[in-house]
Amino acid sequence: MTTQSTQKYEPGTHPDLPPPFTASGPVKWVRENLFSSPANIIMTLLAAFALYKMVPGMFSWAFTDATFLAADRNECRALSSGACWAFIVQRWELFTYGFYPEAERWRVNLTFVLLLVVIVGLLWENCPGRKWIIRFSIIFPFLAFWLIMGGFGLQRVTTDQFGGFMLTLIIGIVGISLSLPIGICLALGRQSNLPIIKYACIGFIEFIRGVPLITLLFVASTMLSYFLPPGTNFNLLLRVLIMVTLFASAYMAEVIRGGLQAIPKGQTEAADAMGLKYWASMRLIVLPQALKISIPGIVNTFIGLYKDSTLVIIIGLLDPLGIGQASLADNKWQGLSTEVYLFVAIFFFISCFAMARYSLYLERKLDTGHRN
Repeated sequence: MTTQSTQKYEPGTHPDLPPPFTASGPVKWVRENLFSSPANIIMTLLAAFALYKMVPGMFSWAFTDATFLAADRNECRALSSGACWAFIVQRWELFTYGFYPEAERWRVNLTFVLLLVVIVGLLWENCPGRKWIIRFSIIFPFLAFWLIMGGFGLQRVTTDQFGGFMLTLIIGIVGISLSLPIGICLALGRQSNLPIIKYACIGFIEFIRGVPLITLLFVASTMLSYFLPPGTNFNLLLRVLIMVTLFASAYMAEVIRGGLQAIPKGQTEAADAMGLKYWASMRLIVLPQALKISIPGIVNTFIGLYKDSTLVIIIGLLDPLGIGQASLADNKWQGLSTEVYLFVAIFFFISCFAMARYSLYLERKLDTGHRN
């Protein structure tokens, strides 16, 4: 029998055939990434053996033999030998909202839903109604502040009641949103021809990068009050947000400066030849290219800032890690630190992995030399 692959055709009439099974799809990926060389084959087999030994036991501990409903740790151990997720189930609202008043938690939920709408609208180019979402994003920070803090018809909630995942998201989102524009200004200022601006930016960047974040947080929580007039009440969370933002901005400035230095000088010369002023050439020509080059570094700084939010536990703010440690002090749940740390680690992994994957998508989308 003559198959389509062996049948003879007139020149120019041969139909398009699919690629061989081993030259496309998952099989191709496995061959190129797992079995492309003797060293890769050995590493793949060793990794597969390690997973074979570890995964069944981990799965059994985390799911099959786990306890999800129990009154205390002793009951968990009596029911099974696996993980005691009953602790997380009972403290779920505390992990999520901290000490935010229960009757007012709908405000946090509404803010989170609106935040998701804004994020999807800004990051998804083909989102329905994107134009209106972008306009809404301008007023969203003020709306979110009103919903979370209260006032003008809503019950006031003090920031010492913030905690858990809610506190982490507030610190992370505010820091990420503000550090990028401030970092851009610092990077441009460091390359300025005006000595005052240039050396002021250099001094700020080098000072911030030379001091650990935890030191800045201690300064914000304790020493800052010595420099303020007597009786001045400077909200602790606001001080933390300012320090975290400034810290991330200094690192962001260096990342963006690297992108600016990678732009060929001919780009700015072409902008000058077209009669564009400094800010117009930066906005239309230089910065878009510099930011595209800097995407991996920018996202890496975002992820570092997001994870560093756990340092606020040192100054008395209870993020998920702080909530977990405080909860473990209860005699009913002592000894469950593994479940707490694993639960918090999964939360941060999901968040950071999502940022990293979107970064890769954005790099591929903006790569003008990419070919499908």
